[in-house]
Amino acid sequence: MSTLSKSPDPERHGVGVDRHAARFMETLMQYLLMIYGDESAMAKARPEDMGQMMAAYQSYTQAMQSAGVFKAGDRLHGTNAATTVKVVDGKTQVLDGPYAETKEQLGGYYIVDVADLDAALSWAARCPGASSGTMEVRPIY
Repeated sequence: MSTLSKSPDPERHGVGVDRHAARFMETLMQYLLMIYGDESAMAKARPEDMGQMMAAYQSYTQAMQSAGVFKAGDRLHGTNAATTVKVVDGKTQVLDGPYAETKEQLGGYYIVDVADLDAALSWAARCPGASSGTMEVRPIY
């Protein structure tokens, strides 16, 4: 399996950087781990269940930090706080709420810096959100 990023960014492939930096860049790639879940179920959760879930996420985040793969991550406000923006015929349209009604909503994310997709999938499977919702993993250019 190749460890080279498929990114079109020349700097990710070592063009214009020293050889040591190029070798390092070739062996790591960033992935976005998106956490999808049912907002309505979360809103109905008991305080003690929420406390357990938050503790699980804190442990997960600490494990990522200890492993040196954590780049960023955060919880998102609910879709009721979302604003959708699009441009139609040159005019900006701003709408309150999410773009589409879905069964699961994006509730948070992590960005990890790992060797390959298998490593990113392994971290996604360990996420507390994977047991109650869905994890989507995408490479970052």
